[in-house]
Amino acid sequence: MHYTSKDFDRTTPVLGVEVPSRLVHADVENTAHAAAFSAERKHPVSVVDLPSKTISVTIGGLEPGQTASKHRHTYETILYVLEGEGFTMVEERRVEWKAGDAVYIPAWAWHQHTNRSAVNRCKYVACENAPLMQNLNAALREEAP
Repeated sequence: MHYTSKDFDRTTPVLGVEVPSRLVHADVENTAHAAAFSAERKHPVSVVDLPSKTISVTIGGLEPGQTASKHRHTYETILYVLEGEGFTMVEERRVEWKAGDAVYIPAWAWHQHTNRSAVNRCKYVACENAPLMQNLNAALREEAP
């Protein structure tokens, strides 16, 4: 059903449950399409492929001493650091992080992640509202020149 703003009072207050057939994505980091996405992002990234319409989850990493490309997007991100330590530049602000920390990246803020270690890899989980923005036809991502 398609509603417009004039139909606001006609939307039903009764909710139904739609349980998709796929509720688990096994062995996320060893999924075949991770290599292509990682190449595009220029650092290891594994996409959690589940049928969420509003949030996405990825597992990312940076090699020792690696800095990700500077970019921004119209969706919010929360990073949870699993391993390692480093910092993220959010606009002009340096945000230090280590394993166990969570970092917030506001929508459309230029940001760039750096692994401070010369020896150890860092690993994080990124949760974003990208699918929500995609479904609203408002998801944009831009790399710095």
